[in-house]
Amino acid sequence: MAIILFLEVGLRDIEGDEYLHHLTRYVIESRPMEVSEHIQRILKTAPTRPGCYLMKNADGHIIYVGKAINLRNRLRSYFHSSAQQDGKTRRLVHHIADIEWMVVGSELEALILEMNLIKRYRPQYNIRMKDDKRYPYIKVHWGDPFPSVTITRQVVEDGSRYYGPYTSVWALHQTLDVLRRVFPYLTCDREITGQDERPCLYYDIKLCSGPCIGAVNQEQYRQMIDNLSKFLEGRAEPILEHLQSEMLVASEALNFERAAALRDKLRSVEQIVARQKVVFSSDYVDSDVIAMARSDGEACVQVFFIRGGKLIGREYFVMEGAQEVPDASVLGAFLKQFYDDTPSVPAQLLLPTDVEEAAVIREWLNTRRGGEKVEIFVPRDGQQSDLVKMAAENAAETLNALKAQWQADSHRQEQALAELQAALELPAPPNRIECYDISNTQGTAAVGSMVVFEQGVPKKAHYRRFNIRSVVGPDDFASMEEVLNRRFTRWQAAQEAAQAPGGKPDAAFSLLPDLLLVDGGKGQLARAVAVVERFGLSSQLFVASLAKQHEEIFTPGRAESILLPRQSQGLYLVQRVRDEAHRYAITSHRQRRDKAGIASRLDGIPGIGPSRRKALLRHFGGIPEIQQASLEELQKVAGITIKLAQAIKDHLA
Repeated sequence: MAIILFLEVGLRDIEGDEYLHHLTRYVIESRPMEVSEHIQRILKTAPTRPGCYLMKNADGHIIYVGKAINLRNRLRSYFHSSAQQDGKTRRLVHHIADIEWMVVGSELEALILEMNLIKRYRPQYNIRMKDDKRYPYIKVHWGDPFPSVTITRQVVEDGSRYYGPYTSVWALHQTLDVLRRVFPYLTCDREITGQDERPCLYYDIKLCSGPCIGAVNQEQYRQMIDNLSKFLEGRAEPILEHLQSEMLVASEALNFERAAALRDKLRSVEQIVARQKVVFSSDYVDSDVIAMARSDGEACVQVFFIRGGKLIGREYFVMEGAQEVPDASVLGAFLKQFYDDTPSVPAQLLLPTDVEEAAVIREWLNTRRGGEKVEIFVPRDGQQSDLVKMAAENAAETLNALKAQWQADSHRQEQALAELQAALELPAPPNRIECYDISNTQGTAAVGSMVVFEQGVPKKAHYRRFNIRSVVGPDDFASMEEVLNRRFTRWQAAQEAAQAPGGKPDAAFSLLPDLLLVDGGKGQLARAVAVVERFGLSSQLFVASLAKQHEEIFTPGRAESILLPRQSQGLYLVQRVRDEAHRYAITSHRQRRDKAGIASRLDGIPGIGPSRRKALLRHFGGIPEIQQASLEELQKVAGITIKLAQAIKDHLA
């Protein structure tokens, strides 16, 4: 009946081709989704308890993770016509080939499990924070006697204090440079006894407080680091008061040099605090102000951090997979992912609109805050509402700037690929480029690297390393031949796996490059061409080499090299690809060399085999620590007798 009514209205209101277009779209979207017998069995047997579900495509990849209070009802709802009004849900349902579920005890447990699964699998159809695993934090190693301050991308429960996340590593380093002049914390890894004869250079240039020589004791040093932590939390007033009182004490004691140093620190802190905008009274509850801007399927979330009544910082985060998703769902996904990793949760969140699952998110945030209550509300007027609007304006400006940058980058990449196509006389732009390099030290610990660029940007998930097995001595030509032989052998295996039932080929090897680039000159090119011909792939990919001295590109059957213009985007791209292959090869080689070096030093000790070597390294961490260990400490390792301990000391002396 619905389609007949549409036909009647369509005949009256729509004419010609436009009518046919609307009619076709309606019929396609209105007809019920065909559900396979396998999915029907899953829907019938799904439990009615809370839990999470994982939807997979025909290749077995997880494409969506969700949670539900009633798994059976929630899963069935996807296949009702009313649930498929938006295009994203229709596309998701169309690709569902299998569904798995996990039953939990409550909706809160389901929420936590859902967040962990999304973080682990990053499914295509879920809303995700872009590169959320990579955001840096400031880490104060509070568990150490003399805490240091570092930058980390992993938050672990080790007694340290964490501040962040930050989206700009450059800005984070700038922040620490300023803080270090005010709070000169340790950056070396020496053991602090306070009895060293002389300090390092950092003490002389006033970038270290000198606990190593006893210039400050442990209590004074930890007080300084505590002040740094309070400053990062937005608590500047106690620090100002402390510095002011210390300066007066030093002045009264006629210690004018110390008083002058404290005065300079006081002024530095005051300058930083002056740049922090006062928005509320100092006793105002700590808050995060969150707003969002959207454009052409992109979403940018802006967060203002209000601490002690001051706006102490702001960060933006780009959300992926937000197309055709309501604002409430995008904001809800952001809250769950952002506060899952953030070390601290404020007492109040100010939002531009209500979010989905607000009750269970609030319950979860209360647990993240140690049982203390977290308020989530949408201010309708007043200063709080103005702050949300300001955050939204900032989000819109940030999104516009990012889109302009993305468009510029995309244009440069397209230009680079077009220039390479023209210079190398390729039938199409080389959308997938693979580059290979060899790294070794006099033929030892030789490693080959394979890096992949797609559409002009690195595809790091497809990077691979090859430990050279068949080549003896420093023979880069033979090593390159071995690497390429193994790469295309794995391509053949990937093709076979793709044909086998249930086969899962390695994506890095299942695709062939449009352009295969090797680092070197004509010799390396000849070896690469020979391998490609041996596998019968000459007609399917193009081979070239890049010689570093004059940045010459050599191609098969061409006597003269190709020199791209010095300022061309095509040259910048091949240089970047080559340099990335070189970096990856050197890094892999160093790791293999270091591992081999450690193993050889320990393996040379009579009585130390693989298991005891592994136990020693696990217990002490490295050769220097083993060298410094006493006989008694060595004997604490399983399998190390007094005789073996003495042999270790003698061998490593």
